Amino acid sequence: MDNNILLIGFMGVGKGAVARELAKLEGKLYALDTDDMIESMKNMRIKKIFAKEGEEAFRKLEQKTADWLFKNVSSAVISTGGGFYKVQNIKSIGTVVYLRADFKWILQRIKNAPNAKKKLKKRPLFQDPEKAEKLFCERYKEYEKVADIIIDVSDKDTKEIAKEILKKIQQ
Repeated sequence: MDNNILLIGFMGVGKGAVARELAKLEGKLYALDTDDMIESMKNMRIKKIFAKEGEEAFRKLEQKTADWLFKNVSSAVISTGGGFYKVQNIKSIGTVVYLRADFKWILQRIKNAPNAKKKLKKRPLFQDPEKAEKLFCERYKEYEKVADIIIDVSDKDTKEIAKEILKKIQQ
């Protein structure tokens, strides 16, 4: 497999964990995370980028990252930030896989994580759960439109999700 796999979905759905598992299962060289790449590029946490420069500036950084991925990366599993699905060239980067779950399940997943406080703090748009749920409701149909493959991740472990993705990609 020489194409990239991009994991999209709402923040907290488990894209990073699934990307690492997929890379391990498929023997891909790298599992990349667009938020980590942006933090490295700016030498600043996402939360701070939002606070200092605003969401619009952050979205421009996502597009810059997408452009770089398109030009420079192959055979990788790429977990993306919750809004990365909006980049103009997402389909040209690789196969887009939407990790789908309902909002209550995602919120529970984050709250039950061993490092729950850190996970919530890391997600600036999740500070207000009602606002986050409204954003979720605005986005889930958009995720579906962009996706080449949709995987329901509710109540599945990462290995099970990764195997399901590989099976669908190989069909």
